[in-house]
Amino acid sequence: MLLQIALFFAGLTGLYFGAEWLVKGASRFACSFNIKPIVVGLTIVAFGTSMPELVTSVIASIKHSSDIAMGNVIGSNIANIGLILGLSAVVQPLRIDMNLIYREMPIVVGISVLLYFMGWNGTLSRLEGGVLLGGIFSYTYYVYRLALKEPDAIELEYKEFEELLETKNNTVTKDLFLIVIGIIGLVGGAYLLVHSAIYIARVIGVSELVIGLTVIAVGTSLPELATSVIAAIRKESDISVGNILGSNIFNILAVLGVAAMIQPLQVNNASLRVDMPVMLLFSICLIPIITWKLVLTRLQGVFLLIGYGIYILWLFR
Repeated sequence: MLLQIALFFAGLTGLYFGAEWLVKGASRFACSFNIKPIVVGLTIVAFGTSMPELVTSVIASIKHSSDIAMGNVIGSNIANIGLILGLSAVVQPLRIDMNLIYREMPIVVGISVLLYFMGWNGTLSRLEGGVLLGGIFSYTYYVYRLALKEPDAIELEYKEFEELLETKNNTVTKDLFLIVIGIIGLVGGAYLLVHSAIYIARVIGVSELVIGLTVIAVGTSLPELATSVIAAIRKESDISVGNILGSNIFNILAVLGVAAMIQPLQVNNASLRVDMPVMLLFSICLIPIITWKLVLTRLQGVFLLIGYGIYILWLFR
């Protein structure tokens, strides 16, 4: 048992650093081709921080562990809003100026509803996975076009954030090396995480779904946590919120899309009754919270954290 726990944390470590290296390498590689920082931030950084969810759910799908694959995505989306955005707002109130964020929030709600109805029959099929995967390409193009229309102040915010990724004597070769070792870290970490999580769940008598919704979901969300909190500390609120919304969209469309195309996913009845509605509730609540005064306050952040805590306590009741 101790060995499996050690392997679990080793997997989390591999996922975290693998995502960090991949994001750094891919972002700097894209910037070397003069791609705008705001485009890099809204696509490569936002999607790159969700790579742990992607690789973990794909491996879980291959191992026929649908509960972990589904629980990882649903739990990550809940944690992204309740835990990460809540914590970020407590650190620094998040004032939103970016028009794209207002357009993304209904998309998060819409695809959450779509996922619920797709899973209503108890299965997420390959065809439905293909539909979701097609959605991520459309969304990426949509983000690219609208990002170019954002004000110069938003562009500057992303440019300043991208400077955190720069290092001296940076070369394309080094960037590609970071990408490769990042992918290796992600795959190795995800394998250890899924293998050990299945073992631990069986030993302690907790369902794989609950493990996926909690420890795996939070563990795979560590890159989003780091990115959003750092952005909040630097008072770059649009990056903090945009990273979370982009990650939630990527999780549903790309992560579940790829996982379902590899192996149709079984949708647990408990997820349909509770977990998906909770994910949808958090997403819906975010719209009036942000659009009311265009800011996510510390008090609202505390309420998000309390809501997330209640959900976790309910899972382990």
